[in-house]
Amino acid sequence: MAVLRVTFTKTKRDKLAQVLWILNWISVVTGAILFSLGLFLKVEINKRRELMADRDIQYVPNMLISVGLIACAINFLGGKICYDCADNTKFLRWKLIMLPYIIFTFFFTFCVLVGALLCYTMHGELEESLDQGLTEALKFYKDTDTPGRCFLKRTVDMLQIEFRCCGNNGYRDWFQIQWISNRYLDMSQREVVNRLRSNVEGRYLLDGVPFSCCNINSPRPCIQQQITNNSAHFNYEHQTEQLNLWMKGCRQALLEHYSYIIQSIGLAVFISWLFELSVLTGVRYLQTSLENMLRHGDPNSDSDGWLLENGLMETARINLNIIKNLGKNNQIDTANNGDPNINVPSTSTAHYGPDNVPPKQTSEAT
Repeated sequence: MAVLRVTFTKTKRDKLAQVLWILNWISVVTGAILFSLGLFLKVEINKRRELMADRDIQYVPNMLISVGLIACAINFLGGKICYDCADNTKFLRWKLIMLPYIIFTFFFTFCVLVGALLCYTMHGELEESLDQGLTEALKFYKDTDTPGRCFLKRTVDMLQIEFRCCGNNGYRDWFQIQWISNRYLDMSQREVVNRLRSNVEGRYLLDGVPFSCCNINSPRPCIQQQITNNSAHFNYEHQTEQLNLWMKGCRQALLEHYSYIIQSIGLAVFISWLFELSVLTGVRYLQTSLENMLRHGDPNSDSDGWLLENGLMETARINLNIIKNLGKNNQIDTANNGDPNINVPSTSTAHYGPDNVPPKQTSEAT
């Protein structure tokens, strides 16, 4: 029994072909949008590549770019097919192509769905990449004279100013690293020398942060040095002065920024998948109804269209039997190795006895 059988008149078939022609051209536009979204996400990730670890998180934008290009090509071809199918006489040129086209488009729509799901599953990998990348960036903040790192200080400062964040997880991350270069330390001062000697690794650690961590909305001048020393500043309590520095870590700020972009793109891809699925369903109805019309031999006759000619379980069983038969044929070809000189034992071979000796031939009496 056919699945979701629908009867089409000639007028309905023509209208269906015309509507599908328009929808396929709209799908070409959606494919271009997917390509643009993938390109936009790739640019956004590369913009702050220095703040991310070397992890493969480019597969999502690359997949979106590929899906967008393939969608443009597939729907352009689909629009041409549907436009010609509006004229029953032109359907014959596409008759052998429509079924492979539908099968390929079905697997393509599945890839679109996978792309939408990947947009929501890359959150963990993105967070880990940002955590490792920002940790390394803070360590190299002071290396302004090192080739390859000389612009890292500016990158981190601009990041903290733009996203109103401080450190990786918070401003206390700056207390655990030396972010002031030794070239700017006065070694003649006893306090500097003692601070260097007090650390096992010889690092100059202090309870201070860069200027970019200062909250511009703070009612008092920014306190960058001796943040945890209440007596060093007048009318100051570091546990309650939350307006003086940005409290949010840059990892969380960047993660929220990218999560908003990725979730928006994922929603757009999911809507595109629903649209592509509806177009594919319409093309399937058009193909089956036109084939049944050809069987009747009358272009003006009514014809049935369906998604599956047989039931779902029966279709699966038929396809499984086809696969099994192909496997059996492959085993026979492998056994023969393609050598025609190999003799296959006949099932009519005589059994001569326990010694396998043929009986003696007796001559006829003359």
